[in-house]
Amino acid sequence: MKNNLRIERAIKNITQADLAELIKVSRQTINTIESNRYVPSAVLALKIAKVFGKPVEEIFELEDSD
Repeated sequence: MKNNLRIERAIKNITQADLAELIKVSRQTINTIESNRYVPSAVLALKIAKVFGKPVEEIFELEDSD
């Protein structure tokens, strides 16, 4: 699964730490999601999408290999 999380953060001008605080996870969790080393749960993906005011599908995208 790939994501546009880093881009969305840049548009909204928030840091990994800011986003982590908003959704109650560690900054390291945000870093691992952005680095495609961790696939977030449905609940976490929904929380992230809510912060950016976008549907989950605009932030996270399945790849052919998923």
